[in-house]
Amino acid sequence: MDPHQQHPIRLRLNGQDREFDVESWVTLLDLLRERAGLTGTKKGCDHGQCGACTVLLDGRRVNACLTLAVMQDGHEVTTVEGLAKEDELHPLQQAFIDCDAFQCGYCTPGQICSAAGLIAEGQAKTIADVRELMSGNVCRCGAYPQIVRAVAQVLELDASALDEGKPFTTGSVLA
Repeated sequence: MDPHQQHPIRLRLNGQDREFDVESWVTLLDLLRERAGLTGTKKGCDHGQCGACTVLLDGRRVNACLTLAVMQDGHEVTTVEGLAKEDELHPLQQAFIDCDAFQCGYCTPGQICSAAGLIAEGQAKTIADVRELMSGNVCRCGAYPQIVRAVAQVLELDASALDEGKPFTTGSVLA
């Protein structure tokens, strides 16, 4: 078997049908960045530990660095570039701006996609839930309080506890 054999795949990528020929070892992350030109999705650790590469696959959050592109034939992929509708930002994108929920911005696309998936899952009912369910996305700058505030704003959760001066933890995984 030729290791460089290419396999045709079709994706619904940010609302558009796209076709690619990929080798079996190409990750969804590399396909998005190098072949589709969608560089919003970031390569952080390349081991599924930081969440910088989080995208939505059929509406569910996945680490694109751990996902083989050939396995996604026929699926829908949404990146941070696909969340906005024409000239109108997605509510999460606007909330991240409103809440200053980024510093260097490297993790922001993955944070926003993860938050979009979290909202679609419907499991976050409290600030603690948001912290826990976002704990797979690392922000090396430490903008966690602002990130949680932005997600809480979109979920219409009471974020006043973030103003009480208590130490911030991201959830049981990182606490």
